Amino acid sequence: MNLSDAAVKNHEELWPNYKSKAIQTDPELIAIFDNWAFDEVITQSSIDTKTRVMMIMGSCIALGALTEYKMFVNAALNIGVTPIEIKEIIYQSIAYVGVAKVIDFLYASNTIMLEHGIELPLENQSATTPENREAKGLELMKTTFGERIEEIRYNAPEDQKHIQYNLAANCFGDYYTRKGLDIKIRELLTFSMLISMGGTDSQVRGHIQGNLNVGNNRETLIGITTQLLPYIGYPRTLNALSTINEITKQ
Repeated sequence: MNLSDAAVKNHEELWPNYKSKAIQTDPELIAIFDNWAFDEVITQSSIDTKTRVMMIMGSCIALGALTEYKMFVNAALNIGVTPIEIKEIIYQSIAYVGVAKVIDFLYASNTIMLEHGIELPLENQSATTPENREAKGLELMKTTFGERIEEIRYNAPEDQKHIQYNLAANCFGDYYTRKGLDIKIRELLTFSMLISMGGTDSQVRGHIQGNLNVGNNRETLIGITTQLLPYIGYPRTLNALSTINEITKQ
């Protein structure tokens, strides 16, 4: 196959000595895709390999792409993503994708980790207690989105205030406050999952601003979107870029 040296090198970095079945059945497709995704696209942003792989993993969970996800769990372990970081990606995705979809990715990850000789369960990463999880979560929400969170909570209809409680106590208190990933990576991960899911325009807007607030700039957001393009396709990529443009203009 007519693969570029860079495509071969970048692919080999993730999966040393891997023999693809698709090369035998669809060599033309592999040449097109690998030269693009593992050469051209990689050069179109400054996102480092570890961050790129972690965001693709989150994207695959959001897409329900279990086969591709398993490939990237192995790649993650090959390039130094820690088992704790992998588990934190999975755990956080529950808040955005839902456990009904995520459970298959959890079991697949456990199988791969055991095959790599990783002992389970891993060390606990929780940083809250049942008593302080809402307060800690709300504090982190304000850090990420500003004081307007209090207004949103106050103005929520009485029969929906429990959802605002869950956002603070569960989404942020149970997951975002955990050790293992810092807030900048967690916000990028959420952004990656949301743009991969589609139909989340309002949440994408909010988390683009959240990313900017915690130090992830426009260049980083465009870079992550670019790296996800081969996995989420052009429509969702263009939608994400349009929203990035809208928010960063403001």
